[in-house]
Amino acid sequence: GQCCGSINARLICSGNYRGTSHLPRPTRSSCSPSRLNISLGQEWDVSAAFRSYICLTRGSVGLGRNMDTSSEKATYQSIFGPSSRCIVWGLQLKAVQSMLDFDFSATHTPTPVPDTLIIFLPFDRTEKFYWGSEECLIPVFKVMERAFHAHPEARILVNFASYRAAYQLQLTCVAVIAEGIPERLSRALAFEARRRGIVLIGPATVGGIRPGCFKIGNTGGMMDNILSSRLHRPGSVAYVSRSGGMSNELNNIIALNTDGVAEGVAIGGDRFPGSTFLDHILRYEADPSVHMLVLLGEVGGVEEYAVADAIAKGLVKKPLVAWCIGTCAELLLSEVQFGHAGACAQSAKETAVEKNRRLAEVGAHVPSCFNELDVTIRRVFEGLVKAGKVVPKPDRPANPVPMDYSWAKELGLVRRTAGFTSTICDDRGQELLYAGMPVNRVLEEGMGIGGVLGLLWFKRRLPAYAAQFLERCIIVAADHGPAVSGAHNTIVAARANKDLVSSLTSGLLTIGDRFGGALDAAARDFSTAFDSGLSPAEFVESAKAAGRFIMGIGHRIKSVTNPDTRVRLLADFARANFPATPLMDYAFEVEKVTTAKRPTLILNVDGLIGVAMVDLLRHCGVFTRREADEYVELGTLNGLFVLARSIGFIGHYLDQRRLRQGLYRHPWDDISYKLPKMSELDGV
Repeated sequence: GQCCGSINARLICSGNYRGTSHLPRPTRSSCSPSRLNISLGQEWDVSAAFRSYICLTRGSVGLGRNMDTSSEKATYQSIFGPSSRCIVWGLQLKAVQSMLDFDFSATHTPTPVPDTLIIFLPFDRTEKFYWGSEECLIPVFKVMERAFHAHPEARILVNFASYRAAYQLQLTCVAVIAEGIPERLSRALAFEARRRGIVLIGPATVGGIRPGCFKIGNTGGMMDNILSSRLHRPGSVAYVSRSGGMSNELNNIIALNTDGVAEGVAIGGDRFPGSTFLDHILRYEADPSVHMLVLLGEVGGVEEYAVADAIAKGLVKKPLVAWCIGTCAELLLSEVQFGHAGACAQSAKETAVEKNRRLAEVGAHVPSCFNELDVTIRRVFEGLVKAGKVVPKPDRPANPVPMDYSWAKELGLVRRTAGFTSTICDDRGQELLYAGMPVNRVLEEGMGIGGVLGLLWFKRRLPAYAAQFLERCIIVAADHGPAVSGAHNTIVAARANKDLVSSLTSGLLTIGDRFGGALDAAARDFSTAFDSGLSPAEFVESAKAAGRFIMGIGHRIKSVTNPDTRVRLLADFARANFPATPLMDYAFEVEKVTTAKRPTLILNVDGLIGVAMVDLLRHCGVFTRREADEYVELGTLNGLFVLARSIGFIGHYLDQRRLRQGLYRHPWDDISYKLPKMSELDGV
């Protein structure tokens, strides 16, 4: 028979579409199958969701109807074909890549990239995937209706949405991957699907697979498992199971004992599945490419009896190997829930032992235990081959799919030099680490901002007095009014209706040697002079002779008669708590020399913080002398002013926005205009 679709042209969508409009119906021929695998959601009209899934030459055959094809030739069309096109709903990038890798491995002559892949997200864009080793950009659609208009050939939708969004879509063959669908809604959905004659796979399923053609989402597992189970090309054996996990085991067993899997479906573990074992067994019976059937049932439910009755009535003529797991339940004193919602026997008829007995009674090949399942499958298949009823399908190598770098690295197969190295923070584990310390301990021990600065800036747990000094520096340097250049810039930007980050940045960009950025320079100048053995007077004279300012000395407003209280507060704390303050004492001696020349040449707050921080780094006992000098060279001390003054700048921004101040324009009378004369323009 002829199958629909194209594996190299996949339509993939992912996102959270919550609309209620009806999707356009793609145009198709009267006997072309209409197929879609979805998770249903709650807002769409479920009654309009279904179409026939099989077209025969003499009419449409739906689920649950007697399917006797012996008296008439039928053109069978599988729900999954070698050119199936699908939509993926939900941002499951790994599942999408897994589907593409499966297609690539199964394609005889791989095209450079898949033709169409679409993803649903709240905004239109493209997403990058791999087709083999080549990258391809996949269009992303925000609105599902637009995706269907652009790609009317899509027949399959794989939906990974949660169960609360699972009753929305209205297409044809559906696979409800989501778990947790309420039983009442599951039964209503299954009834409607049967009434309209469509395939409904799930709920709570991994999906299904047609080797060499198509797989739903994560069915079949990773590529190494798919290749070892030879799922890249079709075989002659079709199976149906409840469990998605056990379907992987069946893939392996069938690959080891036959020529491989023709198709496999896991109907899902809920008590009321959308389709039954018999529904898929009848499909396989009508499929000319399938020569042998495998059924893996389990304790609970009575779906296996419908298969037994179909065998007894002659509706299923292909050899069937069947086993119902859960026979150990007979040894238990009470009923036990075996994993799935439907895996619990409510009566003797629902036990695995009784169902195995009935299947064997009507002629199914039932092993004595699960461990004999592979032997039974091999025996039945070899019998078909010897009888000439099956010609084993030839094996062929799969197209090699490159291993993802992340997986190869996890296996230890490759190594790469890291693009970044971080030694202060690690967010990979269950809890954030600051320099190796869990953040909960930072909070429990009340380390405060000063302690956090010690961890993130210095990679040390600082003494309590050191952390307190850092916090005091932040407090006293947080703001110095709206007139300073940085605050002025922030205010002007805020009144121009700029955002907070832009306004803050405009203020921070003024920080330098003349405004707030003298901490590092002051620390270097004073420590160099002190370490060289220069007296305060010699230091001042050397700076004068070189024609340079002494960073940290001088203030536009403060003076000897109008001292800066911030300097006094920090100096008093340092003298009372630091082990030693030789550089700070030296700086105050320099101040005596400079203020004798001019009263405004005081040790300002930048200079005080700079020299005090050098004393702290050198004498707190946490750093070596080399480390202390290195932190000064790195610009760490200026970071204190930047951090502190950001608090004030943000305050000024919020203040201006709260006051709803208009656009700032500087008054003319505060500008001295000195334009050249016209005669001067000509150089005369």
